[in-house]
Amino acid sequence: MVEKNLKDKVIVVSGGTKGVGRAASEEFAKQGAKVVIGGRDADAGNMAVRMMKTYGSEGIFVYTDLMKTEDCKRLFDMAIKKFKKIDGFFNYAGITPVSSLDTCDENTFDQIMTVNFKACFFCCQQAVIRMRENGGGSIVLTGSAHAWGGQKDRAAYACSKGILRTLMEHIAHNYAREQIRCNYLTLGWTPTEGEVNLRNSQGETEAELRTRAAAVLPMGRMLERNDYLDALVYMMSDASSMMTGSTFRITAGEYI
Repeated sequence: MVEKNLKDKVIVVSGGTKGVGRAASEEFAKQGAKVVIGGRDADAGNMAVRMMKTYGSEGIFVYTDLMKTEDCKRLFDMAIKKFKKIDGFFNYAGITPVSSLDTCDENTFDQIMTVNFKACFFCCQQAVIRMRENGGGSIVLTGSAHAWGGQKDRAAYACSKGILRTLMEHIAHNYAREQIRCNYLTLGWTPTEGEVNLRNSQGETEAELRTRAAAVLPMGRMLERNDYLDALVYMMSDASSMMTGSTFRITAGEYI
């Protein structure tokens, strides 16, 4: 029997329809949480909500275009309308276009910063406001090893993930007295839908990607979605009630 470490908590997940975001959303529900998924893929979001019901929990999907600040607010408004409180926020949404410093155009830069930073900033704003009303809560920002400089073809992306480290530390430092915690989960190289599609567009199959990554990563394989779930449940649970301002690495030993 699965232990309900998140029983009765309400957790909002941005980008919860795909990749680690969806896996986390379903795991949170399995652990007893009520989950609010923000994203653009209604079919995937509603399918995840149906899965939550099989675990005896509840969830809702809220269509969220993170290019629009008003959608960030609406995501949290709908969570409050349905479940009356918010205990956790997992910011997973992000984009990773290939773009080096010397080739990046303004449109690509603006899209990366809007989705990866601006949307996260305003979602965190709403999370802090709502968690304050509930006596505290846990915010987890999705980080990347690229935040420590990054590969040459991920310049703007690397900058966006570095900014999120600063945002995490800002929230942790300034809202700890209100029992609002914030931590940075550094994800490793994972064959999510977006990563596989990108490599396919470059002429590389998923099998070839996995083989190449296994040769590069110190621990010999790519990360899978479920490699992050125990850590995410811990950071959303009361077990981590004194953990804030931390950078939590799950990268198979990768440090760029």
